[in-house]
Amino acid sequence: MVLVTVVTLLLPTQTISAQAIPDNYRQEQLDLDVKSALAIDSSTGQLLYGKNINEPLPIASMTKLITAYLTLKAIDDKKITWNTEVQPTEQIVKVANNRLFSNVPLKMNHSYTIKQLYQATLIESANGAAMLLAQAISGSQKAFVKQMRLQVEQWGIKDAKLYTACGLPNKSVGSDAYPGAEKNAENLMSAKDMALVGQHLINEYPEIIKTTKIAHLNFVDQATKTPMTNFNWMLKGLSQYNSNLNVDGLKTGTTDAAGACFIGTAKHQGARIITVVMGAKHLNSADPARFEQTSKLLSFVYQKYQPIKLNKDQAIIGSTNVNVHNGKSKQVNISIKNQAIIWRPVDETFSVGLTKKTVEAPITKGQTVSSYYFKSGNSKLFSLKQPNGIMLPAQAQTSTDRVNIFIRFWHWLFGG
Repeated sequence: MVLVTVVTLLLPTQTISAQAIPDNYRQEQLDLDVKSALAIDSSTGQLLYGKNINEPLPIASMTKLITAYLTLKAIDDKKITWNTEVQPTEQIVKVANNRLFSNVPLKMNHSYTIKQLYQATLIESANGAAMLLAQAISGSQKAFVKQMRLQVEQWGIKDAKLYTACGLPNKSVGSDAYPGAEKNAENLMSAKDMALVGQHLINEYPEIIKTTKIAHLNFVDQATKTPMTNFNWMLKGLSQYNSNLNVDGLKTGTTDAAGACFIGTAKHQGARIITVVMGAKHLNSADPARFEQTSKLLSFVYQKYQPIKLNKDQAIIGSTNVNVHNGKSKQVNISIKNQAIIWRPVDETFSVGLTKKTVEAPITKGQTVSSYYFKSGNSKLFSLKQPNGIMLPAQAQTSTDRVNIFIRFWHWLFGG
């Protein structure tokens, strides 16, 4: 068993009462010029920064991450393959050739592979390509939007409004507009929920990064090559690249209502961060405001936090055992059950405690007997899925049997 020291203060056992995820978290330490912003750890969902994270706002082409997720899921479920060929409808061709939108120019009676459309959706933010993916997966735009709604509900996202597979306003997709919805209806999600989408995508389909990190690629349609340049200008080779930030995804989004949005991700000291900025300035097509704000957010996280990697079977000094009631052994050693990363604020006292310090025999090796929780100063560290505080399971490193009934009776009479 390997010991890891991450504690400066051992806390007593406590019960943490339920609370909602706050709208703002450490927002007073970083003033971002956006409507909403957030940073989380991609694996635990630990909240590292938040500004107005619960308000649903237009997400524009960040929508395409849900479309990408459902594409990868359909491939995983063997409903389609990367080489499946599909042809666009007349309405999809109209959208794909509208120069007001980001696109690759799809053509009637031409066939395109799922891989081509997936790449165009993520790199060029091609609206027609995203719609054709939806058509291939669900048979119609309406059916696909219903599938999108069901998927986010399964992730616990309750207040999303979804109308199009590509993120364009409902009126912009012509006869494929979602029936019964307002013409100006746009897809809405909060920064918190958008981060959950990114978290599910990265954790379940980490291979998406292989595509989102591509800065340039040609879209080949028979004899025609259309150059694609990623709208994520923070990638290597593009104008907002910063080698100190290591951004390799994910997706931008822009409409008049949304302003400039960006859900990004970056690797840092063996961990991965997801950021969301929504409603940044968008003075013109060359405005880098969303990337400038993301740079500030990532720099804040890198400066203010230290990621602590906790490996399976590591023990935390100060919390290395629990007492055993009615056990042949009075204590059992404990350790981290599953690998995890906790981000420690560098300018505050960091401490850890156990939800249970006494457990009932019998105990078997590997059994979850308690949970570790973490605090910075007097405040708990929490995640999007664990607003009451991040809890990591603690497992028994050894086994102990239950003492016989006579000894238990003796303990009952005289204590011990």
